[in-house]
This record gives sequence, C-alpha cells and structure tokens, in this order.
Amino acid sequence: MPSEPVHEASGPVPGCVLEVRDLTVEYDTAAGPVRAVESFDLDVHRGEFVAVVGESGCGKSTMLFGLAQLLSPPARVSAGRVLFTGRDLVTMTAKELAAIRWRDLSVVMQSAMNALNPVKQLGAQFADAMRAHGERSTEVVRSRSAEVLHLVGIDTVHLKSYPHQLSGGMRQRAMIAMALLFTPDLVLMDEPTSALDVVAQRSLMMQIKQLQEQLGFAVVFVTHDMSLVSHFSDRVVVMYAGQAVELGPTRALFAEPAHPYTRGLLDAFPSIRGPRVPLTGIAGSPPNLLHPPTGCRFAPRCPARFEMCDVPPPRYDVGPTAAACHLHAPAVEEALR
Repeated sequence: MPSEPVHEASGPVPGCVLEVRDLTVEYDTAAGPVRAVESFDLDVHRGEFVAVVGESGCGKSTMLFGLAQLLSPPARVSAGRVLFTGRDLVTMTAKELAAIRWRDLSVVMQSAMNALNPVKQLGAQFADAMRAHGERSTEVVRSRSAEVLHLVGIDTVHLKSYPHQLSGGMRQRAMIAMALLFTPDLVLMDEPTSALDVVAQRSLMMQIKQLQEQLGFAVVFVTHDMSLVSHFSDRVVVMYAGQAVELGPTRALFAEPAHPYTRGLLDAFPSIRGPRVPLTGIAGSPPNLLHPPTGCRFAPRCPARFEMCDVPPPRYDVGPTAAACHLHAPAVEEALR
C-alpha cells in the first residue's frame, strides 16, 4: 500500500493525558523572531513513556518548556494548543497554572543543583510545594516527604540535608521525589541524567521506569542519549531544527528508521551487538533558524536529497512509524520499487 500523509485528529483523543497541536515557540531577537519550535504535534497516553531526541539546539528543551508553560522572555508560545487532561495550558492564567503544577503536572529540570533552593533543606522545599497546594498538616507533610524520598532510594535523614550535601545522583533523585509528591498524571523531564556518569544514569533511569510502572504516570523525556531511549521509552519523537521529523514505537523506529536524519543519529551511536562498524557523523550543521531552508530543513545535510526536497514535506505513514520525508511520497516509493 502506498504511503499517505498523516493528519492529526481534530477532536479529543481517548486515553490521552496530553494533546499538543501545532505548538510554535518563538524567540524575539533584534534580527527578528527565531522560530525554535514549529507546528509540533504530540499525543501522550496515560502511563506512556515518550522520549524526544535530537542534536543540541534542535528545540527539545524549548518544546518541553513550552508544554509546561515555563518559557520566559524573549521566548513565547506564538501558536498552538497544549491540552492537558482536556484543559489548554496555553490559555491559562499564572494562578490556574500554579494550581496544576506539582499536583497534576510535574517538571524535572536538567540541573537539580540549579533547580533546588541551595539555602533550604530538602524537607523545607518539599513542605513548601505541599503547602502551596493547601496541605496544612505538619504530620501529613512530614510523612509524605519521607515516603517519596524512600521511593527514590534516599534515606529520610536527608530531609534535613542541603542540596550541596548530596551527590549529583542524589540531587536528581530528590527532584524526582519532589515531582511525585502529589502522584501527578504527567512528568516532564529535561535531560535529568546529563550531568551523571553512565552507572548513575542507568540506576536513575531504572528507578524512573519502576516508579512510572508502579504509579502509572506518563513521562515525556528529553534526551540526546540514544542508549537511554532504546532501553526505556515506549515511543520516540525525533526533532530536527524545531520540527518533529519522525515518530513511532521505539523498537520499530530503531529497527527501520524512516527518516535520513534518524538514520544518521543511529549510525553515530555505537552498538554493543553485531559486527564492528565505523561510526559516521552527520555532515554539516543545523540551519540558522532565522533563515531556515524553504523546503525540508534537513535537505542541505541529507545524503538522499533530490528535487522534491525544495518543498516542505508532509508526514507520511511508514509502517508503524511516521516520517516527514519525500522519500515516502507515493509517487517516489512507486518509482523506487
């Protein structure tokens, strides 16, 4: 069967905790607006683990901050909707967002040392988050703080510790514990393992996955580490130059990448199985988003470029995955057979 362009449904998607439609984020600069995220779509189902991957500067973290409505000037959401359990976060007031954050939607930042208050003990920071959502009982605050710290494998004695007294891995675990104070429906994670060594990374990811399966929350996990993606995610979104260029189930996408950029990322990633093969990087560099290419944004670096690439590609179904690449246009697929 020939591929057909993928069109997202306009109505609510059953079982989705998060529905993102046409999210566009711009940075206002003296030279004009830089569109760091463009027309981004994503559905996240309850209990699902979705990874977002791509090179540095491709818009992953900006997209995540746009989902959580944590952007600050000069960044702004210029278009699109972010429906969280049916409510549009983009149109909410600061007060309405404050009532949702931590209770229903949590964010784990990239650097826990910067996210945690350096002059407050962990217990005091946990208490602040709980009291901000109306919990006044000192006993409930103390018991819940101890419970979530235990969940992430940290001794409750550290409720009296300051962030600088903890290792990097413990600080990240403490941030995850804070994110789980109210058992949220969705946890957004911005490269929480980037500052850790490989042993600590795997330990932390195992813990996140176990907690997710135990508590049932959904995860959107931004990373550039393909090994973490392959082991822990259910689905993958590949971003390039602010756009989602491929998405699909993790195993299918790793087995048969449909977009040349995805293939390039995987070829640059060493495998511990199979014969030794030389690692190949992706030639060139990402485009200047002040003046992006008029057609496919990956075309200037793409080894499979041809004349159709001067036109922006729609997203096509390619088996269980979907890719924004003209190689999967029906006429092109027919010609390549």
